[in-house]
Amino acid sequence: MTTAEDRRRKRSEDPLVALHYQLAHARTEGRLEALVVADDAGVVVAGAGSWAVCEELAAYAPLLAQGIWSEPGNGRTSRVAQLRTEVDVQPVDVGGQTVLLCARGGILRSSAMERAASGVARILQRAA
Repeated sequence: MTTAEDRRRKRSEDPLVALHYQLAHARTEGRLEALVVADDAGVVVAGAGSWAVCEELAAYAPLLAQGIWSEPGNGRTSRVAQLRTEVDVQPVDVGGQTVLLCARGGILRSSAMERAASGVARILQRAA
């Protein structure tokens, strides 16, 4: 199987490199614009896709994960409201700590995020 062989060649003992490989693979499979892991402060831990998009998704991830958010005076035209329609955020538990997995675009976003979430948890658990 070529896919398994290719994937095995892209393994790393460095957790950040391994995260990037995991996210890049899931991004390609899900045909996503970007896939990023963010901490609870909105900082990029690792990402795949345009760096500017990854940084924006990470920055907004904590707000998007909270659910209800409103910006006074902006109503439905806020950036958070717009991103809610384009972005999925999934909390991933890593040994009692939570990171946020964010995806934008793609026709297979849900399944790509599920696979990526398990890989992210596995990689970060090993690094802890």
